Amino acid sequence: MPPNPKLLEAIQTYFDSLYFCDTKMLNDVFHESSSLFDADEGKIFVEPIESFSRDVGGRVSPASKNQKREDEILLIDMLSPISAVVKIRLRAHENIFVDHLSFVKGEAGWKIVAKVWHLENQIST
Repeated sequence: MPPNPKLLEAIQTYFDSLYFCDTKMLNDVFHESSSLFDADEGKIFVEPIESFSRDVGGRVSPASKNQKREDEILLIDMLSPISAVVKIRLRAHENIFVDHLSFVKGEAGWKIVAKVWHLENQIST
């Protein structure tokens, strides 16, 4: 099953929201009840979208530093016509992240309902 063009737009909104640190875009693509998960330090870290949005809004954006865009879709697994898991990689300043984004399509379009992320690498400058 090929990815839905609207799903691809939602993924691009996610990329753009982090590149520009645009919380409006970020909040548009995440479901209001979604959470983010990480276990890079050996303990499960859970963050609700409201907290993540505040964090992103307080960052210096990669765009403001003219950082070259480095974001890519690694995998789209269409679970059904209205649900998908998307694996992406992106750079934010010196950090390279890999995310698994769980999307569902409802009345408001494609929304991220959960994010599991991993800090893959840090680039020395």
